Amino acid sequence: MTEQPGSTAAPRGPVVIVGFVGVTIPIIESFQPDGSVVYVEEPDVVRKREARDKLAAVGYVRDLIEWEYHLPGKADEFHAAHPGLAPVAIIPAIEYAVPFAARLAERYGLPGASLGAALILRDKALLRQVSAAAGIANPASVRVHGPQDVRDFLRDHGGPAVLKPANRQASLGVRVVHDPAEVASAWEECLVQDEGILVPDRPMDVVMLAEQFVAGDEYSVEMLVRRGEPLFTNVTGKVLYPGPYPVEQAHIVPADIPAELSALLGAQTARLLAAIGFGDGVVHCEWIVSDGVPYLVECAGRMPGDAILDLIEAAYPLEFMRSYFAVLKGEEPPMELPERAKGGAAVRFLAPGAGTVVSVTGVEDAEKAEGVLLVHCTVPGASFGGLRNSWDRGGIVMARGDSPAHAHRLAGAAAAMVRIETRPPGDSPAAEKP
Repeated sequence: MTEQPGSTAAPRGPVVIVGFVGVTIPIIESFQPDGSVVYVEEPDVVRKREARDKLAAVGYVRDLIEWEYHLPGKADEFHAAHPGLAPVAIIPAIEYAVPFAARLAERYGLPGASLGAALILRDKALLRQVSAAAGIANPASVRVHGPQDVRDFLRDHGGPAVLKPANRQASLGVRVVHDPAEVASAWEECLVQDEGILVPDRPMDVVMLAEQFVAGDEYSVEMLVRRGEPLFTNVTGKVLYPGPYPVEQAHIVPADIPAELSALLGAQTARLLAAIGFGDGVVHCEWIVSDGVPYLVECAGRMPGDAILDLIEAAYPLEFMRSYFAVLKGEEPPMELPERAKGGAAVRFLAPGAGTVVSVTGVEDAEKAEGVLLVHCTVPGASFGGLRNSWDRGGIVMARGDSPAHAHRLAGAAAAMVRIETRPPGDSPAAEKP
């Protein structure tokens, strides 16, 4: 139908973003018009993170709807309560939003992961079950309900084991256990899964796994998928801090590895998505390569965290977030998606250790260093309990270079300029002189 002179086209519905992630606001601002986005977030999180105040001045935000989306049935309830919303896309912004967003997309008839795939991705035990049936290598893994189950696993499988939750994020509650004598204390430690302001106040189910430790190099695959077919694939190299907690110290994009290994990791990720029936969106899939074999660690049905999005956009370059939104709107990506990066980008994380931050120096020098794109660091007065998960890191340095290795060196050199001085736990500040 030809639009008549003077008529006004019906306004498009909003993009619905499930989960508040403040660091993505500048990226989304670059392509979403004013009043085009509705956020959905848990009431407790809105309150604790002051999300309503932080979004009030963001032009693209139309509304913030408080909704307990972690709970079963809440997507269908949301759809029934908002029949006239007419969204054009449903975007899961955080790990815990994936099932709700997938179901809501189904209810509104929009592209999405599919609820079946989302539920498998959110349960690491189910993911192992399905992926193993598809012929993907997995470490031995069992659900455990107490320390004795973990000791039995160590006895039956030998070597170190990884104790981890089946339903959490950011390496929370994850520890490598080498000896049965460690199990009791490790169990109590891993049950502490408090994410503070990032999650609702009501408790979350505790579901634990014991898994065989796989020694090897770690990678993640970030893949943009439309109707089950990969449109773009990146492999990220990872460097972990030493010790019993598998916390990432650095990311390198793209991974500095042979093309054959990159292709294998991409192919295994596509194989996994076919096995679980993933439809549309982005996945962030983690692997350990041991003796040339990729072993599945876990896979998330949303954008990667830890600045990997920024690294991809810097290294290729690519409007990754905008392309993601386009796919979930049922549109073509805004640009031709590259097969190879034009350079490299890397981040190096800073870990203060246990204690209260007394001073931070060297940030300005790091910001002026070669290739540096970003330095963000904790401030004096912040407290840390030691490096046990991703939330315990206190800063990040990002750099771009001519190659992945070059970017990694530049990020490391700049990170070495930053000094974070801490006061050990229990120590009192020195008395002020009169």
